[in-house]
Amino acid sequence: MSQNISKTEKAEQVVRLYADMIYRIALHNLKNEADAQDIFQEVCLTLLTKEAPLFNDVHLKHWLIRVTINKCKNFKKSLWQQRTESLADYLPDGEIDFESQVLELIYSLPQKYRNVVYLYYCEEYTVPEIAEILGENKNTVNSKLQRARKRLRTILKEGDDI
Repeated sequence: MSQNISKTEKAEQVVRLYADMIYRIALHNLKNEADAQDIFQEVCLTLLTKEAPLFNDVHLKHWLIRVTINKCKNFKKSLWQQRTESLADYLPDGEIDFESQVLELIYSLPQKYRNVVYLYYCEEYTVPEIAEILGENKNTVNSKLQRARKRLRTILKEGDDI
């Protein structure tokens, strides 16, 4: 008996396997849980409706990362997003754990550096892998990573509040 798996079944397996990663990348880019959940759903729909490399595990994870980042970028450009304010701006300051502080430092970076730093340190990709995922030159990714580190170092030395 052959194990023919339908596209839908394979997509469900992929979602179960990469759900946390997709959500974390969306949350990292949008800084809002509800928006990250919306992007997660959009990525899942894209997985079902587009020609995703479902049966090529080598490229699947990279494809998911690229789709998630692109959907986040498109969301940020939307008119609705430009006219809304984050509820986080109105919440009282409380205890912030170390991980939150580090993520907040990363959020303070320009967008062009943010994804490179996140993929390198949080998802543990190498520079060549990040270059492939983002469709950029390895030297460009390396330069962005170096510039981001320099900015983070400056922020930490100056002791700016996050």
